[in-house]
Amino acid sequence: MSDGNGPPVTADGHHIVVNGRRWRATDPSIPETLRQELVNELMAARRAIRDADGEEAVQNARDRVQDTKVALGERGRPWWDPVTDESLAARSASAAVALLRSRDPASSICPSDVARIVGGERWRDHMAAVRSHLWAMVDDGLLRATQGDDDLTTRSGVKGPIRLRRGPRF
Repeated sequence: MSDGNGPPVTADGHHIVVNGRRWRATDPSIPETLRQELVNELMAARRAIRDADGEEAVQNARDRVQDTKVALGERGRPWWDPVTDESLAARSASAAVALLRSRDPASSICPSDVARIVGGERWRDHMAAVRSHLWAMVDDGLLRATQGDDDLTTRSGVKGPIRLRRGPRF
């Protein structure tokens, strides 16, 4: 079975078939604009592997590929299985990092972008858990939370929209 625009897909839609080999399909519930942004990051990471000079650069590029493939649902817990807190945390972290890598270093992401990637049509149901996982990344210094021009140092008392940026340990 094929949609006519890509490789054949298994009957359940969980895998694509390339040269007789099954590969996990991208989570079809990811909104198209975010999916394309992640695919662009994946292609940039693969080019970085090809062009890397030195083992550290190769490993950094491989880490980019891994994060992006987890965000796309192609690695990690299968996207068609029920979500667990652990799988949501892993995929949320990978999605946040992949989105920030795909954008200008001074740019930011909205927590709802991450929830839309990991939660599909029911992303609002996952918003509180996604925000909690992203705040843990802020606490670890991987991300910075901002509201307007202000850095947020704690989640306590925060009301309204926030943005996430690359933190000091990104």
